[in-house]
Amino acid sequence: MRPTLSRRATATGALIAAAALLTVGVQTGTAIAQPDSAPAAPVAGKADPGALPRTLSPAQRTALIREADATKAATAKELGLGAQEKLVVRDVVQDVDGTTHTRYERTYQGLPVLGGDLVVEASKAGATQSVSKASTSALKNVATTADVAPAVAEKQALGAAAADGSKKTEAERAPRKVVWMAQGSPTLAYETVVGGLQHDGTPNELHVVTDAATGEKLYEWQAVNNGVGNTQYSGQVTVGSVQSGSTYNLTDTGRGSHKTYNLNRGTSGTGTLFSGPDDVWGNGVASNAETAGADAAYGAGETWDYFKNVHGRTGIRGDGVGAYSRVHYGNNYVNAFWQDSCFCMTYGDGSGNAKPLTSIDVAAHEMSHGVTAATAGLIYSGESGGLNEATSDIFAAAVEFYANSPQDPGDYLVGEKIDINGNGTPLRYMDKPSKDGASKDFWYSGIGNVDVHYSSGPANHWFYLLSEGSGAKVVNGVSYDSPTSDGLPVTGIGRAKAEQIWFKALTTKFTTTTNYAAARNGTLAVAGELYGTTSAEYTAVANAWAGISVGTRPGGGGGGTVFENAGSVAIPDNGAAVTSSVNVTGVTGNAPTNLLVGVDIAHTWRGDLVIDLVAPDGTAYRLKNSSGSDSADNVVETFSVNASSEVANGTWQLKVQDVAAQDTGRINSFKLTFPTS
Repeated sequence: MRPTLSRRATATGALIAAAALLTVGVQTGTAIAQPDSAPAAPVAGKADPGALPRTLSPAQRTALIREADATKAATAKELGLGAQEKLVVRDVVQDVDGTTHTRYERTYQGLPVLGGDLVVEASKAGATQSVSKASTSALKNVATTADVAPAVAEKQALGAAAADGSKKTEAERAPRKVVWMAQGSPTLAYETVVGGLQHDGTPNELHVVTDAATGEKLYEWQAVNNGVGNTQYSGQVTVGSVQSGSTYNLTDTGRGSHKTYNLNRGTSGTGTLFSGPDDVWGNGVASNAETAGADAAYGAGETWDYFKNVHGRTGIRGDGVGAYSRVHYGNNYVNAFWQDSCFCMTYGDGSGNAKPLTSIDVAAHEMSHGVTAATAGLIYSGESGGLNEATSDIFAAAVEFYANSPQDPGDYLVGEKIDINGNGTPLRYMDKPSKDGASKDFWYSGIGNVDVHYSSGPANHWFYLLSEGSGAKVVNGVSYDSPTSDGLPVTGIGRAKAEQIWFKALTTKFTTTTNYAAARNGTLAVAGELYGTTSAEYTAVANAWAGISVGTRPGGGGGGTVFENAGSVAIPDNGAAVTSSVNVTGVTGNAPTNLLVGVDIAHTWRGDLVIDLVAPDGTAYRLKNSSGSDSADNVVETFSVNASSEVANGTWQLKVQDVAAQDTGRINSFKLTFPTS
């Protein structure tokens, strides 16, 4: 019998997983140039229809790639690349008005160049309008003969993986020679990919870059992108399936033939395609193996539909090809992850194998890692890693709103149904990320050294501010109250516009090394293209970035009355608390609800520190708890405190105590800002 398509009814359970991946690194990147001249102002409040993404069929995308490939030598010459450099076409997207954005990687004397990627924007007539580069360094005079043997690089990579707690580590292939260009001057290096398992059982794809002249480790990042979550039920939904004779299976031919497999507690291979004699999958209970399969298939379908119907992208890579999903990974595995190497999403069953990690937002989060990999390729470490994670959180929220499930209305919370903390609180908050106890509300200079799941906080916060604005608000029955780092309000432009701006920046402006500053420039450039540089939308984008301490507000808005103590105070190792004081005078009435506390502390292990703001009457406001897992250096951060019950004038203190041994530091400065109302 000829196979027929069906929309399969399912009773499904859904969830979100808690990830434990820790990646630290140094982030570099170049700001993206904004347009030389402002585009013609579109109709107020509406995007310029010509600047919106054009929906490309897989065949149309292939034709554009073929055309770009045929002219890449001429493009390289126009860009002034050296004779030893060559371009490799990786992706092409196009706007409705014919503007084409071609993403290239580079080679140098035949060697891959890591951090050499760039995006060329060309008009419909073919004229180059702008170029976004991952690095602006000149690629020349790079030695191609290594002084260090590949075995040295491999040993170093295996050691790095072991230090991260990996198990069964082995090099997936011999170290390959590359040119490392993502930070500093271009240099010959080895890239080694380490396999095996991470400390929590997640597959390992640790990339370690070793200087081929000195043997020094230059960089490392993890290519398996973890998600976070636990279980919640989505109720009865429909998913795509195929009937062949008397058998049905979970293959969604309407969405790139996405398939859902059962790993049955295994940790390798593809598993077994879900199939059966009827067209009903699962019963809404985790003990039924089909339930998790139905959840994963449903989440994948909703995410496919979102990217296609909202952004005109047919499939993760834009080529119409579906990824696949694997459920029931491992035993008691509390995580989910995306692997670009298999082009697949994988979900564990949670603690006690009772809570499969297969909710809509987990699927959207993981599939969005695939979209990022196929477009900007944000390196999963440092600031670019935080932006990579934030991109998945942003689109997870977007897909949840898009799916509009009565059982799980859209919100700006992550894990709100799962009680992973044991006290009924969500896992993450986009309106004020620090409410989870680890994520950061605002950007600061050392944020690239924080776990990518927590350094994503400022970008998540930016997205919330741009969508909904600052202050108190209720959305779908959930109360939010979002602060800003400068104490000034941000007016939101709506979630749809915020999604549109982030997606276009991701696909046409961001590169592998994009950091927070470059993300600001990229989104401003996109807002200018869509709405004009004098629009309310453009201003809101800038204000939202300023609200998380990235850049300034248009017209120089911000500021307030500042009181600062720049005197240095030594912090004794595992000793008594020390203080730095400021005397506030001339401020009428009580302190504000958004008193800004600027902290600059140099320390070799910030996790040792407990930090409080102490009001004139002795009331302490906790700014930071100690944490054995917070291994980064320094605390350079601005905290927002609701001190409205305190009289403003008087002596305020920053109180700092080091509660563990072996690391030392000092208070460099302490600043209070009473924002201008």
